[in-house]
Amino acid sequence: MEKNRKQIIWSIIGIVILILMAISVSYAAVFYSKTGEKVNTVTTGTITMSYSENTNGINLTDAYPMADGIGKTLSQQNQYFDFTISATLGDTIINYAVTATKESDSTLPDNAVKVYLTDINGGADKEILAPTKISDLDITRSHVSGAPDGQFLLYSNSFSKNTSNNYRLRMWVASDYVLPLESQTYKLRVNVYGSVVA
Repeated sequence: MEKNRKQIIWSIIGIVILILMAISVSYAAVFYSKTGEKVNTVTTGTITMSYSENTNGINLTDAYPMADGIGKTLSQQNQYFDFTISATLGDTIINYAVTATKESDSTLPDNAVKVYLTDINGGADKEILAPTKISDLDITRSHVSGAPDGQFLLYSNSFSKNTSNNYRLRMWVASDYVLPLESQTYKLRVNVYGSVVA
């Protein structure tokens, strides 16, 4: 009787294993059939952002208002944020967007802060985004690069070959903003999104 019970248990375990294997093979077949339409063609594309600072952004703390001419030349440590966007492509084109989000503990209003984005490839600052108040930036909505809705759009472009671009973001208090007496901060986080062109 004990021997029959063990045989029944082993038979049930064997049947369960066979059922699980059948389900796994069926899932794999269905998944594979949806992965591609062209035979022997692989198209991939990736986009990455890298930076040397501890965080992907820039902070203003107790900064004084300044003219655009001065803000555009800020060059001391912690006065700008450098980052690199690299693309590794197959037979594809990638649209990308550089966006920014305001941290919730920022106390300065969006109309008090200006940003300035430059391309620093080759060692020279080439203006991409002229000095612009945060409040005047476009907001992402159903953006073609895959950026989520509601972020500040700093720049968008596309990659069509393996490449790497270097950027510098500067931020300062606008010259027409009157600072209150208490300490003020503004924290901006930079994000990069990319999507393959269909």
